Amino acid sequence: MLGTRVRQKDGTFYFVSYKARDLLEKVQFISRYYFEGDQILPEAHVEDDVTKFIAKIEKSEKAFQRVLSRRKVGDIVNFYETSVAHPLIPATVLLFTEEELTFEPLGEYETMGNLKEPKGGYLIIDGQHRLAALHFYKERHPDEIDQIDVPCIIFDGKAADFSAEMFVIINSTHTKINKSHLIDLMERVSWETKDKKFTAGIVHNLYEDAASPLQYRINKLGGRSRQEKWILQSELFNEIHKLVQNNMTFFERNFELKPAGAYPLFRDYLKAVRSVMESIWGNKNHMFTKAVTIKAVIRVLGDLIKDKASMNEWASKQNPEAFQALIAPWAQMAGRFRSDGFYERFPAKGQLERTTRIYKELVNSIGALQKA
Repeated sequence: MLGTRVRQKDGTFYFVSYKARDLLEKVQFISRYYFEGDQILPEAHVEDDVTKFIAKIEKSEKAFQRVLSRRKVGDIVNFYETSVAHPLIPATVLLFTEEELTFEPLGEYETMGNLKEPKGGYLIIDGQHRLAALHFYKERHPDEIDQIDVPCIIFDGKAADFSAEMFVIINSTHTKINKSHLIDLMERVSWETKDKKFTAGIVHNLYEDAASPLQYRINKLGGRSRQEKWILQSELFNEIHKLVQNNMTFFERNFELKPAGAYPLFRDYLKAVRSVMESIWGNKNHMFTKAVTIKAVIRVLGDLIKDKASMNEWASKQNPEAFQALIAPWAQMAGRFRSDGFYERFPAKGQLERTTRIYKELVNSIGALQKA
């Protein structure tokens, strides 16, 4: 196929005009996969073609795309069917293949030439909703699909994470992708700071690890989650990231900013909290496992990290018992976290101020700490 080679610094990519029918045979739809029922599933009573198509899409832990929206695909199909004068797909669709494509310049033109297709398929970096809609347009109007060419940018010959990085570059505004999704991909983005990657790794383990008191209780999907969650991933990330930034020397010296090494500290601390607050942990009639309190609990850990005795105790035991005796007084505070009257007991102008009030009560109940 005829293509244009574009060079920018050390990067090279290609622009092509793809026949819609040929392109649909080469693209691979892949969306993020979330465990414990976190997939955005269609309503049970909806059995249209779009729903069935989305249900068949491969989901992989290595994928980076957002889950397809049935409504959005339907809206685009409607646009394709009703638009006459306007181009159906005026903006380029971004594709990726790990294969290194062969480009043969035409005569004197160094940037124009014959670009050979990959043997395998393309991953869609940007444009999966448009192409999914094009799939249905083809099904409904097979005689018209050959009249459609799709402008495409093709990236080739890079490591698989390159496609995830490009996805983040294109979608890193709040209007296109929620922050939780970006956090989910942060460890795979080369330019992000070490402290942010480190924090993202901690949050990932807190969500995935069976030994984590927060397993599957971290909300990655915002308001679209169908499961009971306690805290948004973005909220937890922000709180732990502040803790990390305030204790960078500690994490660099003891864990070399490696999530696998530092995660047990967070896990054991939260297990100790769960043990001490067992009577109200996860209790719907109490506010202890709500975001406002969980963030306050994380802040207390920041103080404990600065306490030599506490960290020496944990380093020697490497289990929750290192924290349990210290935070045992919290059990006497259980009644203060009843849902009934909670906001009166912790008056504040907003959640930020309320988190601070809760944090101060929790840390004051522990008493004096030996600062590092």
